[in-house]
Amino acid sequence: MKLKRFAKILVACVTAAALFTGCGGGSTGGDKTAQDSGKDVQLGMLSHMNATESSMGDNYNKLVEKAGLKDAAKFRPKFYDTLRTMQLAVESGEVTQIALYKCVADYLIANNNKFEIVPNDAIEKIQDSFCFAVRKEDTALKADLDKVINEMKADGSLDKLISEYITNADKKQVPPKIDIPVVDGAPIIKVGVTGDLPPLDYVSADGTPAGFNTALLAEVAKRLKYNIKIVDIETGGRAIALTSNHIDVVFWAIVPFGGGDMPTDIDKPEGLELSVPYFKDNVAHIQLKSDK
Repeated sequence: MKLKRFAKILVACVTAAALFTGCGGGSTGGDKTAQDSGKDVQLGMLSHMNATESSMGDNYNKLVEKAGLKDAAKFRPKFYDTLRTMQLAVESGEVTQIALYKCVADYLIANNNKFEIVPNDAIEKIQDSFCFAVRKEDTALKADLDKVINEMKADGSLDKLISEYITNADKKQVPPKIDIPVVDGAPIIKVGVTGDLPPLDYVSADGTPAGFNTALLAEVAKRLKYNIKIVDIETGGRAIALTSNHIDVVFWAIVPFGGGDMPTDIDKPEGLELSVPYFKDNVAHIQLKSDK
């Protein structure tokens, strides 16, 4: 989603990559007792490419049960293709909560006092890993991306970017614009960006990409001597944009990467390969604040 659109969202409402739907919600806010009373909770979540709402709900609820919360609410996911539609859904009471990455939830709450984190020990243990996705046949490109990510982990530059653009960033400020270097005659790699998940993905009002992922791309371009062309895409169209050759690379989150309690292929469509992860973040649910 473009920055212009996101600015409007922050004023009207508030965002992954999450679940939720509202159980008897309404516009008065989330039901804080639902987690303890065993009610179903409708949960807004960004669309998953390789899972249905039903299968995602089954796996999600197994995690809650495994945590020993036998009487906890059952989550009924409802998928949305953009952060904006998910935010509007919780504002209108169509869903009770929405599931986000923790850094995105913190950013949105800092800019909109209508929202709050929903305490849930089981959900807070779910951790997504962020990777680059490429077409299965692009083995050389995947190898290059893996190499750069591993180098940046080893020399500390990746941790520095995470600190600057996520951990220690001023959450009340829009993510800063990033200049991606240009190399004369270098190959062009088209990267899909949604601009929908600050401080991870963000597109400024003039169309300039910003945020952590763009800063990472700038470092990748410098090290690999690639020219990076940013292509604006919708979250729900990531896989099609990649497999149809509209783009060459897209940011991807996997739930979880390489193991855990959820199937490792729950959001990995056929024909894609994933790089080694470059960032991990926990899942958080947010809701409208209840009336005091």
